[in-house]
Amino acid sequence: MNSGPDPRLPEILERKGVNKIVLVGLMGAGKSCVGRRLAARYGLAFIDADSEIEAAAGCSIPEIFARDGEEAFRTGERKVIARLLRTDEPAVIATGGGAFMNPETRAEIHEHGLAVWLRAELDVLARRTSKRDNRPLLKKGNHRQVLADLIETRYPVYAEADITVESREGPIDATVDEVVASLEQAARTKEDPLERA
Repeated sequence: MNSGPDPRLPEILERKGVNKIVLVGLMGAGKSCVGRRLAARYGLAFIDADSEIEAAAGCSIPEIFARDGEEAFRTGERKVIARLLRTDEPAVIATGGGAFMNPETRAEIHEHGLAVWLRAELDVLARRTSKRDNRPLLKKGNHRQVLADLIETRYPVYAEADITVESREGPIDATVDEVVASLEQAARTKEDPLERA
């Protein structure tokens, strides 16, 4: 068992005057699981953006998709994430797979936090997402092909995140360790990962 959480922000966030670590990536990348443990490691709050969206809408995400459509969901998602990012409370936020694709949301994330992309290979994503049937986008066709198409369209955008960490099969804590190491490395490097051309 760990000696307990370290109740302080990673140095790279303090240096930039931001207070959010924002996990991005495809469904099945492990954003919620890694996010919870990362938050505990630093003694920060953990926020699951999808849960916050459901709370705001008063129904589940599949119900939002079925009732209002994806466009309405994305509008609500953008508003909720903007609200979460603008709070004073330091936190780790796990976002839904499509959130970072919105240019306004990306800009908000870069302004208020540091984006960490949990990148996973297709086989890993396919295995992990096969365990649940509550993902609206995976109901639109062949499970594996939908994921492959999402990888093709989304990975170039996810690459705009400040830090990329591979999410592999194995212990979740190993991925958490890699995120922590990447945050520490970003604090040591002379080239600031938050500087934008």
